[in-house]
Amino acid sequence: MERFAAVLLVAVGAPLVSAAYVAAAELAIRQLPETTQRRVRPWVWVGPALVFLTVFLVYPTVNTFVLSLRNANGTQWVGLANYVFAFTDREMLIAFRNNMIWLAFFTGLTVSAGLLIAVLAERVRYESIAKGIVFLPMALSFVAAGVIWKFVYEFRPAGTPQIGTLNAVLTGLVPGFQPRAWLVNAPENNFFLVLVGVWMWTGFCAVILSAALKGVPTEVLEAGRVDGAGEVRLFWQITLPMIASTVAVVATTMVITSLKVFDVVYVMTNGNFGTEVIANRMYKELFNIRHFGRASAIAIVLFLAILPVMVANIRRFREQEATR
Repeated sequence: MERFAAVLLVAVGAPLVSAAYVAAAELAIRQLPETTQRRVRPWVWVGPALVFLTVFLVYPTVNTFVLSLRNANGTQWVGLANYVFAFTDREMLIAFRNNMIWLAFFTGLTVSAGLLIAVLAERVRYESIAKGIVFLPMALSFVAAGVIWKFVYEFRPAGTPQIGTLNAVLTGLVPGFQPRAWLVNAPENNFFLVLVGVWMWTGFCAVILSAALKGVPTEVLEAGRVDGAGEVRLFWQITLPMIASTVAVVATTMVITSLKVFDVVYVMTNGNFGTEVIANRMYKELFNIRHFGRASAIAIVLFLAILPVMVANIRRFREQEATR
């Protein structure tokens, strides 16, 4: 009953408070001179959003940076010791290496496979069905995908029934094939984890790039065909340049996703066997080791790694909006 009352209070109270704020703000603004109204009104309307951003984004970021300069329980200043740990600890160096593997292969495979599927799907009548099937893994969470793929990579010793899909198929089809523990041997086990991410995100890339392909004028393609250009040449010299901005946006989105990858690694290996990544290491420092300083330093490093990509993405969005 108390929960229902709380939900009702939020559902009814929030709109009422918002409406009251708007009415009171407009009433106050109309008392000002006309020129002052034009200057003040945008800030009054955007004011609540700025407050929320400050409380839920700016303050946590600043507080995290402060904590990164303090000791394990945040009681003493330790300077840059936590950052020295972040760039010299063996597990952190492994995490950096693995995130680079994710960055290169996850981004490359998702974007290239998504573009290939988008181009091929354009040429078949069952385009929507094909794209729906490819997009289907996006409906799952990374945790669910990790559980599913753990069954795919499951290992049992030779001579026993294989319950892992991959080992079962290979031992059944390839004579003399010995079952393998796919997630144990580094560094190749990182690529099997990357494959899970590719399986999930290729559909997203395909759908976005397919939408961009539909924006390419057919008249331009027909003119190219009339001039004797083949389909491959049309793709490289007309289609791809015209959707380059969308490809860049999709690629930068995948770069951000690869840098903050966590769920798949946490569920499937928890960073063991040389599969550690930055986000998973930050989780361990925070919740397992309870070293708030190191966890905050790793969070700041991850934030700084992602920030330039986000800024580039925002600039690209602005350029696209400016050209429309």
